[in-house]
Amino acid sequence: MAAITSTAIAPSAPAEERMDPRRVFAFLAMVFGMFMSILDIQIVSASLAEIQAGLGAGSDEIAWVQTSYLIAEVIMIPLSGVLARIVSTRVLFTFCAAGFTLASALCATATNIEQMIVYRAIQGFIGGGMIPSVFAAAFTIFPPSKRNIVSPMVGLVATLAPTIGPTIGGYLSHAMSWHWLFLINVVPGILVAAAAWSLIDFDKPDLKLLKKFDWWGLASMAVFLGTMEFVLEEGNNKDWFNDHHIVMGTVAMVIGGAIFFWRVFKVELPVVDLRAFSNANFAFGSLFSFVMGVGLYGLTYLYPLYLGRIRGYDSLMIGETMFVSGAAMFFTAPVAGALSNKLDPRVMMIGFSGFALGTYLMTGITADWDFYELLVPQILRGCSLMLCMVPINNLALGTLPPDRIKNASGLFNLTRNLGGAVGLAIINTMLTQRSDDHYARLSEQLSWGNQAALDWLASVGANYDSYGLDGTAVAVKKLSGVVTQQAWLLSFMDVFMGLTVLFAILVFMVLLLKKPQGAAPEGAGH
Repeated sequence: MAAITSTAIAPSAPAEERMDPRRVFAFLAMVFGMFMSILDIQIVSASLAEIQAGLGAGSDEIAWVQTSYLIAEVIMIPLSGVLARIVSTRVLFTFCAAGFTLASALCATATNIEQMIVYRAIQGFIGGGMIPSVFAAAFTIFPPSKRNIVSPMVGLVATLAPTIGPTIGGYLSHAMSWHWLFLINVVPGILVAAAAWSLIDFDKPDLKLLKKFDWWGLASMAVFLGTMEFVLEEGNNKDWFNDHHIVMGTVAMVIGGAIFFWRVFKVELPVVDLRAFSNANFAFGSLFSFVMGVGLYGLTYLYPLYLGRIRGYDSLMIGETMFVSGAAMFFTAPVAGALSNKLDPRVMMIGFSGFALGTYLMTGITADWDFYELLVPQILRGCSLMLCMVPINNLALGTLPPDRIKNASGLFNLTRNLGGAVGLAIINTMLTQRSDDHYARLSEQLSWGNQAALDWLASVGANYDSYGLDGTAVAVKKLSGVVTQQAWLLSFMDVFMGLTVLFAILVFMVLLLKKPQGAAPEGAGH
């Protein structure tokens, strides 16, 4: 039947596939808005020390500059689908772009950590509405023949923005001040909001749906996703369930989740429509998106952590080193687009094996690894992310009917962010626990019966004795530092091996997917 339909519409396809330049420019403005929103997740990561000093914040408070943004954003992303149906993509995106711009300006004016946390939460919540709108527009207004151009563009922005965030943040905070991490959004944000209001005409509002809006579902979803993000972000730092805040957050998450899922299947217009998961391709595509979030945000966290903790790099040096992955993504995007129009998307997902190879190479990491040792793993990471992201987008959203794409886009993007949150929680926990285990085992080998260790202590201690210092105490402290560093390196190896196994498994799971049909769904261009 699909083949007959495709044949029937073939003669008129060229006329239907001519794109209105107005819509193309509108889409480009939306893409840039999404880029700003995703960039701001990581743009502060390399500059938290500067922000902490500027605001006089404590070490346990400064992490909330990122956490508050992520918690708020993860609530808005799935909500944006139903909001777009109610008020239209034009109104929602314009409001989000303008609100994000205003919140960015407020962040730059913050004088204490409390103000910064509130402003970042507003920025993340409002900005989160721009992300799914772009994915929905890409698969609604563009015909399938154009997706080899559109999908790489969207995939590039979604993966490149968090990757180069530390690089851009490092340069801005060094060249000017941390305030410019937020002020840089103001002028582009105004232009994006103006373009969105003037050019977007993809759909019409349906204000009647507002009467059916599930406010209890919204409240329970906010509690569920917000507390989940909090527990995952803060759990390792607070020793998980030994902290009463984590226990309370987990209880709230369970209760909120139970109410949320009950409302989803009970009310006429749920906040999030989970019916998209009945489509096998969307379900598997969301699973792959979840794991890609683990790799995308996990490695964006691991590389700077290694460079800062082991190599002693500052934010600028970390940013310069991390630029390699972003460059690899940028140059791979057109290749991924060209291949997506010629090859079965399932074949392109062999990029998972490239990602696995890149993380496997990192299992040989030492304390001496520098830019050149990290070059090939970063190139593999960047190229593989693009080769995977494009077919994942096409497979997950390319087989859905247009009326489900808005809601499905929010769910699809949510899985990537949740994957990042879960991945970071697991990675942090593994690093902490495995480094403790490795430290204990290494310490056992440094007993008074180990002659090599005694000789090393005597040699190092003698150097400090000559300066009138307690050479033995200094030598023991230095030896402890060496053991700590080696324990951390071994824990990094464990995490990279875990990621290698995870992505190797995905290579085989690709066989469970079906190839999307080439024809556009009826009405996809409207």
